[in-house]
Amino acid sequence: MAQAYFRFYAQLNDFLPPARRVSGFTYQFEQTSSIKNMIEAMGVPHTEVHLILVNSQPVDFSYLVKDQDRISVYPAFRSIDVSSVNGATPRSPDAIRFVLDVHLGRLAAYLRMLGFDTLYPDDYRDEELARLANAEQRILLTRDTGLLKRNAVTYGYYVRETDPEHQLVEVVKVFDLAQLMEPFHRCLHCNGILEPVDKAEIRDQLLPNTAQYYEEFRRCQSCGKIFWKGSHYQRMQAMIERVLRGAGLMR
Repeated sequence: MAQAYFRFYAQLNDFLPPARRVSGFTYQFEQTSSIKNMIEAMGVPHTEVHLILVNSQPVDFSYLVKDQDRISVYPAFRSIDVSSVNGATPRSPDAIRFVLDVHLGRLAAYLRMLGFDTLYPDDYRDEELARLANAEQRILLTRDTGLLKRNAVTYGYYVRETDPEHQLVEVVKVFDLAQLMEPFHRCLHCNGILEPVDKAEIRDQLLPNTAQYYEEFRRCQSCGKIFWKGSHYQRMQAMIERVLRGAGLMR
């Protein structure tokens, strides 16, 4: 029986059983297969892997593992770009856009609140989500590792946190979103773009108190929902400040 020596680094250890974390281990196999298949068989989705070294040389996911190979597997590098030397790292998508699975509805609304193009098709099956993410070059966010292992998924991330606000802090940090934020630019309900609208044009759709105390309004281009800077706006502003503090971007 052949064997290879593996070592996974940093947050990739989240996906491994305790006995294999933060240390090297021997992996035995009878039939050779691609390094992608072996890594995912151990529990690590390919979307989390950004650099693979075999005997100190970079390889891509198609590499066929050989007996006695020494393999090091790394997550994304946040401070340096390794894409030019490593086929395992996909080229960054042209724009930061997301699609979320059915379990992350609150996070989807929060990402829209920050202005990010975020789809949340809660009636899609896994294969449809994977196909949509691939077709539109969207980053698939999920807490389902099986979904991230689908071959169609190029850009994806396993969300570790379970609380929605903490999830938002996590995603802002991981994808360095702070400088790309455009708060209150998108509809929280349908992802449409918000545009200013004259009060006179929508007065008949407003409650009396809203019409009396507010002058500035925005309307979703897609679903027509109307927004104004009421108490909900103040709560969202406070939340954005908490998220930036949580991400270490403000005091």
